[in-house]
Amino acid sequence: MIKHDIVNEVLERTGITKTKAEVAVETVFESMKKALADGDRIELRGFGVFNVRPRKTGIGRNPRTGEEVNIPPGKAVRFKPGKELQSL
Repeated sequence: MIKHDIVNEVLERTGITKTKAEVAVETVFESMKKALADGDRIELRGFGVFNVRPRKTGIGRNPRTGEEVNIPPGKAVRFKPGKELQSL
């Protein structure tokens, strides 16, 4: 499923115009991106939880050359599915 499919689903279920459906879906995604960028946790009951966790520094390998590469510390978005989603 892609964003276009989500917009069409909103369009079918609500009966609003396509432009308004696109704005609604885009607003939800932008709000989620902003919350995660601020380090906030997003909890959607029945779906799951998104949160940002620190990623450790490490040493990786370039698969072509076999050369060691330093991996800098960073942040990664994690998703933990809710009970209802896990039971599918």
